[in-house]
Amino acid sequence: MKCHLKSLFAARLALASASLAMVPAPAVAQTSDYLQCVPYAREMSGIQIYGDARTWWDQANGEYARGQRPQKGAVMVFKPHRNMHLGHVAYVSEVVDSRTVRLTHANWSEINGQRGQVERDVPAIDVSPNNDWSEVRVWYHSIGAPGGTHWPLHGFIYADGQISSGSRPQMQRATPRERGPIRAKSSSEFENAFAKLEFEDAFAKFSR
Repeated sequence: MKCHLKSLFAARLALASASLAMVPAPAVAQTSDYLQCVPYAREMSGIQIYGDARTWWDQANGEYARGQRPQKGAVMVFKPHRNMHLGHVAYVSEVVDSRTVRLTHANWSEINGQRGQVERDVPAIDVSPNNDWSEVRVWYHSIGAPGGTHWPLHGFIYADGQISSGSRPQMQRATPRERGPIRAKSSSEFENAFAKLEFEDAFAKFSR
């Protein structure tokens, strides 16, 4: 029974990965400004939460609807993990299917040797066994594919009027198939953490 479940899970992830090969390449917005994920996600979503990304989930309690299903216009909230001590937030620009979304976010990949860049409509894949969006793999510009790390999520924060508490957005099953930037100062700790994580993700991908 366990072998059957593992095979089924692997097959579903394979279908989600296959769907990524059938969509256009993600867009990159090269900028000389250093952009942090928090103000960019706030600008894109309209969700008025301030402070480090790791505080967004708790701050949203009682102010915005939260949930475990992706919705276009929502903010995906990452838990602190490994060297990413401050967490991360990303705007959901598209829901592709039950296992795949596209993110528009800042300060994730290093692009042309620079941190704090914007990536638009990049894929993120749900790799949780129960399809509950508790873990995702995220696209890295440097390797042209989702990295190997399974990033833990708190869930999604929904913008005002977007979704009511307790409701679930309808999504199709996985099948094979801007606004102005806000400037922020670079954080050396943040840069070093992501530099190490990006290298480890690339190593994990190509060492399999």
